[in-house]
Amino acid sequence: MIPTSICTYLTTFAALASTAHAIPQGGDSGWYTSSAVVAAASSTATAAASSSTTACNNSPDLCSRAYNKITHMGAHDSAFLRDDSTSNSVAGNQYYNATKALDAGLRLLQAQVHDLNGAIELCHTSCDLLDAGPLQDWLGGIKTWMDANANEVVTLLLVNSDGQSASDFGAVFAGSGIDAYGYTPTSSSSSSSSSWPTLQTMITANTRLVTFVASITADSTYPYLLSEFDHVFETAFEVTSLTGFNCTLDRPSSQSSAASAITAGLMPLMNHFADSLLATSIMIPDVDDIATTNSPSTSQTGALGLHAQTCASQWGVNPTFVLVDFFNEGPAIDTADSLNGVTQATGRETVGAGAADAATTTNEGAGGRGGKVGGTGALVAFLVAALLLA
Repeated sequence: MIPTSICTYLTTFAALASTAHAIPQGGDSGWYTSSAVVAAASSTATAAASSSTTACNNSPDLCSRAYNKITHMGAHDSAFLRDDSTSNSVAGNQYYNATKALDAGLRLLQAQVHDLNGAIELCHTSCDLLDAGPLQDWLGGIKTWMDANANEVVTLLLVNSDGQSASDFGAVFAGSGIDAYGYTPTSSSSSSSSSWPTLQTMITANTRLVTFVASITADSTYPYLLSEFDHVFETAFEVTSLTGFNCTLDRPSSQSSAASAITAGLMPLMNHFADSLLATSIMIPDVDDIATTNSPSTSQTGALGLHAQTCASQWGVNPTFVLVDFFNEGPAIDTADSLNGVTQATGRETVGAGAADAATTTNEGAGGRGGKVGGTGALVAFLVAALLLA
């Protein structure tokens, strides 16, 4: 028999058939000190690029910059949508799929994968709750986009939830064909991120895909699959208050602080997405405050712009990577442009704010076969397990 306290919870939650617990994923110093420095850098870069009309990652200003000297704006849980394909699941973190995010200027895509009967599947917490299809299909959609956009460098961050091997991932990457774009660090930067090529160098070599995998053992057979925490450190996630964003190192445990991680050559990843608590340990993306969360404001508590400015000031470098929910709100890319000193981006597609314009967007192509959301039975089973383990 289910205890009375759990029955009470289940009565409350049974109507939320698409609710699921949202589990988030998994530096050279001195290139940011103040807005004046950013403005000066922008002016210098603009002058240097004035003779070229070729844009790298939507701006000629970025072609001559090293990969780790750019802020790459990213879509957190990019495969998991809140749209018609998932019955507007409240567990979804984005209104638009991965290729729409790329069209809008984002160049970092994060996703969570699980083992589903031996296959690597894009699943949010559990494949019974929110299944966005095989990783290989999603990668195939991104490859198609990269084929058509030859001057763009894209970064992937995959959370290896079930500890699958590099060879498992390698087979999927090869199956999609996207491995052909894989960037392999040189020997001088293989153990840290202190030395990275410029975007133009990567584009010229056609090694335009950087792939980090959390919780993976590096394998020389697949040198383009990079163990995330050999190269990146992260700030905290599972933030449930707009006052909760900070710049303190959360992972990896091998580093004692953000300062030590930067000294070691790790690139900073700033997590900037908030969750709402439905019950103890049961969270969903906080969409009610998203206009504030993704705002470029540098004065509003909880705003993306203020968080980025604060971290840049504390670290002495800009965040190399930023992850947000509902990227079209803000829009989040405005903050990356500010950090990068980009004032006239080219080649981007504007997507509307909110969910209304996303109604016809599906998860196919760069999101798998379309999100599968478990029904009430799967939700109830999950809530029972979550409450019993709490």
